[in-house]
Amino acid sequence: PQNPSPATNSLQAARVLSRRRRQASFSLAVGLSCQVLACFARQFSASLATSKMALSQKEMDIQMLLAAGCHLGTKNCNYQMERYVHKRRQDGIYVINLEKTWEKLQMAARIIVAVENPQDVVVLSARPYGQRAVFKFAQYIGAKSLAGRHTPGTFTNQIQKQFEEPRLLILTDPRTDHQPIKESAYMNIPT
Repeated sequence: PQNPSPATNSLQAARVLSRRRRQASFSLAVGLSCQVLACFARQFSASLATSKMALSQKEMDIQMLLAAGCHLGTKNCNYQMERYVHKRRQDGIYVINLEKTWEKLQMAARIIVAVENPQDVVVLSARPYGQRAVFKFAQYIGAKSLAGRHTPGTFTNQIQKQFEEPRLLILTDPRTDHQPIKESAYMNIPT
């Protein structure tokens, strides 16, 4: 067999390094978003106890989202995501509107806090890049985490050993996690 040229090796090494950087930045962004959401939930539950309005550190939190790169999207934009896009950069990458992201994070924090027992919340990710974020997020709020492959029937088949009956289901990617979404719809579990 022929030995690959040094140029081919360096190109492959550059591709692997680029892929690892993308994975690390995605993991960091998802992890930071999960930390921010867990922080919102803690602040909001603390404010309910003291009857003050929470979530007042908007500018600082948006700067944290900017630093993590949460405003950067991809080169593809789905029609369902168009209302959350701020603009498109020269290189074709869509920039996400952080104002709307902030509103959705606040709404999600309020929904999570509304569940009395945090063990009734299930955080799930089948994607390899979201699994670390799922573990951290579940640790921060005290929820159950299901990372990796979803076993069909986890929410619907009561005979199964891993049967769960959560009050709230949080997912990282609806396209990859379509099976848990379908099961949660059968069982009327909010997602």
